[in-house]
Amino acid sequence: MPKTVTLRLEDDIYKLFLDASRIENRSIANLITTFALHQVEEFFFTDEFETEEILTNHKLLKRLNQGRQDAALRKGSFVE
Repeated sequence: MPKTVTLRLEDDIYKLFLDASRIENRSIANLITTFALHQVEEFFFTDEFETEEILTNHKLLKRLNQGRQDAALRKGSFVE
């Protein structure tokens, strides 16, 4: 079931979204939803080609696994 989210925007930012939505011939809500979803997918997930590249890179997988094990054992230090 869809959820409603309230978003407070400064006037200048609202105008940017309004102008962009008019250019795209869509509602502001649809524009923000589409852009936000795209950013989340780009930032948090990989596409099939990236996934394939990661899964076939045995050196990378070995290092990731070692890092996971070290983190579980609390080995190493946090670097800012």
